[in-house]
Amino acid sequence: MYDFLLPEEIRKIRDEARDLVRWVPREMIIDMDADKIKFLKEFLQEAARRNLLGCRYPKKWGGRGLNWVAASTIIEEIGTLGYIFACTFGVGAELVCDAIILHGTDEQKEKYVKPLLRGQLFAAECLTEPRGGSDFFGTSTIAEDRSDHFVINGQKRFIVGAEGADYFLVYAKTDPVAAPHNALTCLIVDRGPGVETKYLYGLMGCRGGGAGRLVFKDVKVPKENVIGEINGAYPIFKTMMIPERLGTAAMTIGSARPALEIATEYTTRRKAFGQAILHFQGVNFQVAEAAMLLDACRSIIYTTSCAVDRQADSKTVRRLVSESKKFVTEACQKVAHNAMQVMGGIGYTNVYPIERIVRDLRLATIWTGSNEIMSMIIANEWYQEHFKNKQRLSLRNYEDDALEADAPDEKIFE
Repeated sequence: MYDFLLPEEIRKIRDEARDLVRWVPREMIIDMDADKIKFLKEFLQEAARRNLLGCRYPKKWGGRGLNWVAASTIIEEIGTLGYIFACTFGVGAELVCDAIILHGTDEQKEKYVKPLLRGQLFAAECLTEPRGGSDFFGTSTIAEDRSDHFVINGQKRFIVGAEGADYFLVYAKTDPVAAPHNALTCLIVDRGPGVETKYLYGLMGCRGGGAGRLVFKDVKVPKENVIGEINGAYPIFKTMMIPERLGTAAMTIGSARPALEIATEYTTRRKAFGQAILHFQGVNFQVAEAAMLLDACRSIIYTTSCAVDRQADSKTVRRLVSESKKFVTEACQKVAHNAMQVMGGIGYTNVYPIERIVRDLRLATIWTGSNEIMSMIIANEWYQEHFKNKQRLSLRNYEDDALEADAPDEKIFE
């Protein structure tokens, strides 16, 4: 995010994030991509020591009392290390903590948020199931009410932190006969008896986040671990989709940024036909497009962050968040593509990290709600907003601004 957009306080914490990025040893990045590191505890502990986790939350719970503009700025910087660094950075401190801060009790914040932001505990969010991805409310994980506690049985998969997390934010069905949006409860489940990491995935990219399948078998969860209300998971899910998707978009910018920077440097040094290849339009136009796309990505992230911070209309926020996730993730995949293209064959090798960036960013358009789901949300919210504004605002009828606007028998709709 550019300095001219940011107040001094946010520029300072942005620079703190850059210091953390410089601290990370090269070996950590390489070992993660080789799956030698299963979960980034050391990195998260260092981020916590620097008080960079959960900057949006009140100071009394371990945050800094900042806003989404600050969080997006930090997440972009963390993403430059690699997509999985930002994933693990955000899953606990931006997703799980968000649900507890916004909907949980003070006792839950004391027990689960404070130690997480201090780097003493690690958390994971459990949404996807083996038989359901986009159909989130069709979950088959069951939490049976046993008076003073629930007993959970079921599975969740593709969970970042399945290996490494100390507790899990789990959505489970608590009313088998209610409508889907009124049937789920959000619970904090501690790692313990009956919680098993059954399978770790061999991923194309984004390795080192401990992504796996969790099995819950007769897991006892006390009622005080319910977040919000029983059968009231829907409002929690709705608020969590902001950090889930806006955070994903912000970190994708950071993950694509090194590809453009490496390609820019490469094209100034690599020579062909007697001159540096940056002088060829077939090369510099692709670099220019990548720079333009990253600038456009920052613009939509900044706008959406401001909309959330200023509590804009919830449906407008929902549309902007979905637009951000879709536009940024697709644009950044194009940035990485262009970087590899101008570098040619060497970009396809592990001599440069471009190939890892391309692999990592392929996840961006799939997870946290596929981009096809984002398109559905955008279309739905846009049509509603259009007709609402048409009724509410005295806007000019632009359809009439054509020479033959009233031509008989030409405007046929059926």
